[in-house]
Amino acid sequence: MTTTATEDLQELVRSADSSFARARTPAELENAKAQFLGKSGRVTELMKGMGALSVDEKKTRGAAINQAKQAIEALLTDRRQALADAELARQLQAEALDVTLPGRQRGMGALHPISLAWERIEQIFGSMGFDVGDGPEIENDWFNFTALNNPPNHPARSMQDTFYVDMSDEQGQPYCLRTHTSPMQIRYATAHARRHAAALAAGQIPEVRVIVPGRTYRVDNDATHSPMFHQVEGLWLGENVSFKDLKVTYLNFCKAFFETDDLILRFRPSYFPFTEPSAEIDIQFQTGPLAGRWLEVSGSGQVHPQVVRNMGLDPERFIGFAFGSGIDRLAMLRYGVNDLRLFFEGDIRFLSQFR
Repeated sequence: MTTTATEDLQELVRSADSSFARARTPAELENAKAQFLGKSGRVTELMKGMGALSVDEKKTRGAAINQAKQAIEALLTDRRQALADAELARQLQAEALDVTLPGRQRGMGALHPISLAWERIEQIFGSMGFDVGDGPEIENDWFNFTALNNPPNHPARSMQDTFYVDMSDEQGQPYCLRTHTSPMQIRYATAHARRHAAALAAGQIPEVRVIVPGRTYRVDNDATHSPMFHQVEGLWLGENVSFKDLKVTYLNFCKAFFETDDLILRFRPSYFPFTEPSAEIDIQFQTGPLAGRWLEVSGSGQVHPQVVRNMGLDPERFIGFAFGSGIDRLAMLRYGVNDLRLFFEGDIRFLSQFR
């Protein structure tokens, strides 16, 4: 093979190297490859031109062309790797982590302040011997109103505007979202009477002592009222359960709940259809930011004889009291919150204070 032919192959390799170096993307590199190693590429054309050579010339020329082809393929591989390395470096730069920034910590969860108050109420009354009851949030008319001495068309129903459900019971009475946890008075005491039927028949009077915390619903919404709120119902029935027991029980509860002995109770006459007589319970702190103010915390009263009958019990033998307190209201006083809506907005800045 002549010196000129060898120089031509060397120039071909240099040309391929230069063309590959100008490629800035894999696609451009593949186009450059086709110019040299493709079906119509320059190396392929050289191989086709060997047909007119003699046998000896074919051996020499073919070996030289193969050597040039291998050199071009090596240059192509190097450029492919260089482009891949450059792309990886670009991605790493774009996705780089700034290790000088503070780490993102996973926040610790905690109970909601209403849940904290709820649990505290259960623990305190549990220590006094009260059971904890639970019942449905969708009630029929009998349990939510009528059995509690609040029959249809009674004016007291207007005090508890509620949300009705598009369905009725066997008597055609509509279901509603319960307006208080008082329906569980009837449900719990009725079940209690069935469980202790033998004892009642024998003249024994097993006491009914229960609290019922839960969600309730009324058409109301402002800084101190919510369409959905939390209430705890208390019921104590027995042979000689009086207003004195109500006062002592609720005073002890308030002292434990607010963790202070510096408070007093006041009973204001009121009206509830399911109790007679009835009273609102106010508390007054003697010290602290709320000192000297009377704050309403609960409704209460002696259970009405008709309600006792609706429980399946004899009102001549069973007397006692009931009360209904707003858990949200108690939580507001305990934690110094002046707007009920803060409990339901889900603002982490507010809720994180109770961790």
